[in-house]
Amino acid sequence: MDRVMKMASERAVVIFTLSSCCMCHTVTRLFCDLGVNALVHELDQDPRGKEMERALLKLLGRGPPVPAVFIGGKLVGGTNKIMSLHLGGELIPMLKNAGALWL
Repeated sequence: MDRVMKMASERAVVIFTLSSCCMCHTVTRLFCDLGVNALVHELDQDPRGKEMERALLKLLGRGPPVPAVFIGGKLVGGTNKIMSLHLGGELIPMLKNAGALWL
């Protein structure tokens, strides 16, 4: 859990993913298209990835542990939460407040 939280605070936006996950790719692509330089950490490429995946599952409480998006060091959620925020017009202000966008 400590490693996840440390990594989550390394940049304004941090996304934990799996390289084979299509929803992870979709969320990562959304941030890229918005001009966000997110730190993307692929858990299946990390020797301690399974341990971090379990920690993310505990943090999220339910559902798949990836993608897990942190903005400003705080866990925002997975695909459904990110898409809901984006469609509701709340994601971009959140990104601006975290210093991830300069629009």
